Amino acid sequence: MKTMEKKRTLWRSALAAVLFFSVCCVSYAQVQPYTIYKASEGRQVTFEEMLAQLQDAPLVFFGEFHNNSILHWLQLQVLKGLQTERLVLAAEFFERDDQLTLDEWLAGKLSDANLEAETKLWNNFKVDYKPLLQYAKAKEIPFIASNVPRKYASYVSREGLEALETLSEKAKAYLPELPIQVDMELPSYAAMQEMMHGAGSRAAYMVQAQALKDATMAESLFPALEQGKQVLHINGAYHTKDGEGIVWYVREKMPDLPILLISCVEQEDIHAWDATHAGLADYVVVLPLDSPKSY
Repeated sequence: MKTMEKKRTLWRSALAAVLFFSVCCVSYAQVQPYTIYKASEGRQVTFEEMLAQLQDAPLVFFGEFHNNSILHWLQLQVLKGLQTERLVLAAEFFERDDQLTLDEWLAGKLSDANLEAETKLWNNFKVDYKPLLQYAKAKEIPFIASNVPRKYASYVSREGLEALETLSEKAKAYLPELPIQVDMELPSYAAMQEMMHGAGSRAAYMVQAQALKDATMAESLFPALEQGKQVLHINGAYHTKDGEGIVWYVREKMPDLPILLISCVEQEDIHAWDATHAGLADYVVVLPLDSPKSY
């Protein structure tokens, strides 16, 4: 009898442990901050599985929602995971005419105060983007300020791409090669124009300004790619949505270059895959609607 009672006690203890573990797992799943899906398969994967595939890609685009703090933390983890001697970080959040100041700061010649006073910082720079730069500086990872100076994008939004030809040669040094070709039939550009259908000719100019940014960011990466570097580029999700935008311009120049795309969506249930996102990117980070926002 004592043996039987001992077995029952052990069985109850084991059952209690299993139930406790199950409850913990359910609780963890309920507060999980994101899930990652391999979009072509609609299959949930771990961060480590995604990172393993990114390792061999010459060019990785990480499309973000600019104010989502979870995504910025994930970008930092990707940067850490990809760290090799040939890695280069590039990003939309700095413009080409800030490159010299950035290089001097990365080399330790300028203070943080100099950097922040002399470059055009986004409002959430300190919280969301500075950790990426600090890590690049600590690990001596080169950084490319890839975006067009905003004054020229604004100029195009008012006057159109042809107006760029009137700029000085000094100004054109910050632009991609002119003239810039724009495929207005690309779904992302067509959708932009449709959203602004009441703006008349200005709608086309706004799309052209977007294309100027895309073309500039693409051209900014070519020197590093031609040197055999691996580039991680951080940009707003719309700039690489469905493999268009910046990706389209890269593929015009380097059609055979392997490229991997990461994008993001926010939804109520992060464990429910929406098949309409299948073409968005190679990997899609699904975030809860109540993700922490920096603004």
